[in-house]
Amino acid sequence: MKLWRRSRVVWGNAAQWKPRLVFWAGAISIGIFGVIFAKAADLAQDIFNAIRSTGEWGYLFPLVLTPLGFLLCAYLTLKIAPNAQGSGIPQAMAAQNVATPEGRSRLLSLRIAVVKVAMTLFGLGCGASIGREGPTVQVGAYIMQLSARWGGINNARGLILAGSAAGISAAFNTPLAGIVFAIEEMSRSYESRANGLVLNAVILSGLAALALVGNYTYFGKSHEVMVQAHDWLLVVACGLAGGLLGAAFSLAVLRCTLRLKRWAQPNKLFRLVLAAAVCGFLVAIVGILSDGSAFGSGYEQARHAIEGQPAPPLFFLSKLLATFLSMMSGIPGGIFAPSLSVGAGLGSSIALLLGSKVGLGALFGMAGYFAGVVQSPMTAFVIILEMTESYDNILALMTASVLGYVTSRLICPEPLYHGLARNFLAQDLRATRAEERAPANASASVSGAVSSAQER
Repeated sequence: MKLWRRSRVVWGNAAQWKPRLVFWAGAISIGIFGVIFAKAADLAQDIFNAIRSTGEWGYLFPLVLTPLGFLLCAYLTLKIAPNAQGSGIPQAMAAQNVATPEGRSRLLSLRIAVVKVAMTLFGLGCGASIGREGPTVQVGAYIMQLSARWGGINNARGLILAGSAAGISAAFNTPLAGIVFAIEEMSRSYESRANGLVLNAVILSGLAALALVGNYTYFGKSHEVMVQAHDWLLVVACGLAGGLLGAAFSLAVLRCTLRLKRWAQPNKLFRLVLAAAVCGFLVAIVGILSDGSAFGSGYEQARHAIEGQPAPPLFFLSKLLATFLSMMSGIPGGIFAPSLSVGAGLGSSIALLLGSKVGLGALFGMAGYFAGVVQSPMTAFVIILEMTESYDNILALMTASVLGYVTSRLICPEPLYHGLARNFLAQDLRATRAEERAPANASASVSGAVSSAQER
């Protein structure tokens, strides 16, 4: 009898199994989605590169294709699901801090998820300098919010956090980075009761991804190791330069986003679509001048730099500009992969300047710049560590990340994703107030009609 009671405590009853099964299904779905989305993103970039390689004048096609693609992408997003714009991580952050289910649904919904995925792929097919990681986080957060609704789980905040972590894990095959990202970036006030949700979601989504594509390292394995004291000069240079450049990027994005919204107010749809077309045209010019290296996520360039092949000296500037313009256009797409590419290019150039190993420079440049952009040093070095298996350089990666974070914080006090999330929270507040005023106005109208009828 005692054994039976103990087994019931361990395994629970039928009512407890329903939310568990729904949660597990949601986490596994995120892993499967992450793999399919990654394959589709690669295909979209291959199609764009094939168009550029068509005929003698194919390299000029982006002058028409990219601005028209940006225009159509921005128009469809604004008309169908405005909250699908941009990275997707700020929306997931904002959804955590929204108190009502209606408010969360304005940031995480099936319509937003479909538009997010479709327009990210469309943007990559037009040459945008964007990544798929931010969209994977937003879709992962939506899937787990849906799991909360279907499974009757009363912990929407914890499930959104878990879905975001599972999204990062599935996108890069970096389970530790997914957990650290959830703790450090997604929730600065991390709740201990969300531990189990985050861990289980990351494990299940990771297992689903492994079952489909096997175990792999995103950038391959780095074989470069620090052997000389001179290499620490490279670490310091990459950390400081990465933090400075990352802060400049974040500050420019936050300020230009506000100015763009104010400028667009008289005729929002037309002006934002026009701005997207202009940004697309400028991205096309930057891409052509960089011989195509500024287009797309930048994965190939970053991987080559890590393997020791020097990137063009000014590649990091062209990639940074293309990423900034793509983000300012408002089309859906993340900045994780492009930021890593910028950092790898920056580190490669610094290594050439100092006479150090290019592979080491790429690693430390990624750590410094990425920490400078997101201002999350733990996430920066853990994600790069898992992407490259460069465990021999762990202390140097930590140092570059911390230097990048401190330098960025001195210049840009507000982290990029948190600044953008604040804008979505302000939108939700305005929408909530409008909904509260609507019944009051309706009641006033009814009262006025009744009074008029009585007077007659």
